[in-house]
Amino acid sequence: MTSSTHPAPPAPDGWRTFVWLWSSQALSVLGSAVAGFAFNIYLTVTRFPLAEQKPQLALALSATALAWGLAATLSAPLAGTWTDRHDRRRIMLGADLLGAALTFSVLGLLLLPAAPLWALVLTAGLMGLVSTFHGSAFDASYTTLVPRERLPRANGMMQTIWSLAGLVGPALAALLIGVPALLRKSDALPVWLSGLQNGVPFAYAVDGLSFVLAAAVLSRLSVPSPQEVTDRSQPRSFREDMAFGWKFIGSRRPLLALLLTFAVANLCGSGLGVLEPLIAKFGLAADWQARGSSLTAALATLTVTQSVGGVLGGVFISVWGGLKHQRVLGVLVPMIVSGLALAAFGFSATVLGACAALLILGLTTPAMNAHSQSIWQSQVPPAMQGRVFSVRRLIAQFTSPLSTALAGLLAARYAGGSVAVAAGLLLAGVAAAQLFNPALRRVEDGPKVTAQGAD
Repeated sequence: MTSSTHPAPPAPDGWRTFVWLWSSQALSVLGSAVAGFAFNIYLTVTRFPLAEQKPQLALALSATALAWGLAATLSAPLAGTWTDRHDRRRIMLGADLLGAALTFSVLGLLLLPAAPLWALVLTAGLMGLVSTFHGSAFDASYTTLVPRERLPRANGMMQTIWSLAGLVGPALAALLIGVPALLRKSDALPVWLSGLQNGVPFAYAVDGLSFVLAAAVLSRLSVPSPQEVTDRSQPRSFREDMAFGWKFIGSRRPLLALLLTFAVANLCGSGLGVLEPLIAKFGLAADWQARGSSLTAALATLTVTQSVGGVLGGVFISVWGGLKHQRVLGVLVPMIVSGLALAAFGFSATVLGACAALLILGLTTPAMNAHSQSIWQSQVPPAMQGRVFSVRRLIAQFTSPLSTALAGLLAARYAGGSVAVAAGLLLAGVAAAQLFNPALRRVEDGPKVTAQGAD
């Protein structure tokens, strides 16, 4: 027998609680961006500085990135099930404290003359695991705090933070990394810092403190979990919970169509990280050389421009609040524009034109992500969001590593710009076709959800 589930309304002070939670997590996201950039500097400048160490450097970069990515992706179903079985505030608090401990552990490794690569890979994997558990609990907590009509605004705020971290993080990391060199020039370097080649450990200290601060703020907040999560009167099978997300999504064609559309978007867009340096080096070389610039300056300009677009797009969706009805249009229309912008980037022959295309690409991303998240949050009962969202993340993101690999393979044979054009047009075409998909257009008219599943 099933009984209808009527999710409890958000707490009266839920929006205020969310803003505090968002603010503290924003510092943590920024701290992680600082540490991530500093880690790459450590590997390239300190750990493997010699040209003949290129194979070791490539191994270290790929191994640590793969460890984080695989741990984060493969643990998603487990993290989602755990989220729907335990207090979500405690999960986030524990993840913040574990994140702080792991970050300070890496700091200690970086102070060694030569940090063991296996230890760096291990901590990277553990950080990916912790990040997934925290993200699962955080994503599933929105609807217990934020009224439905404010969900796009809340999601836009998070999109803003991710974009801002990508913009500010590297600059702040570069500033911290350069501190010992500046002190040496002024003969003000303390004895206890004399052994530091650069300030990479400072960046990890900032990241560790950001985790501690996030945990301190969270410890003072009340983040309710749905009664179905904390109720132990009707124990559920862990194995059945692990499979629940797959069944839930598989039985809802509109949500599955939306999810597969994003899988295509990630397939088309995730290779930009590979294509952008190649386009800057070869496709835009005539322009930046004619201006007396350099590849480094051109690539930095492209990266910063896209990040600025992401920040502006996030601020816009946060202030506007997004569509209240037919939110799927807030996904598909920006996705079409994003695909055309990616194609325009591939067509560009000047740095200015490429920047304009990337600015538009950055502007559209927060809108489609915020509206998509809002649809899922409104269609999945709060007590089920951990399990469903984890499977959603796994399906949507499995194409990202495939995209990166394909971009590298195709760019080795064809011009990077041509690959970007093809990917952009494919994305725009798929998104445009989905405008005429009646199932997807009805994604917000989902079936009635009961305590055990769908009626």
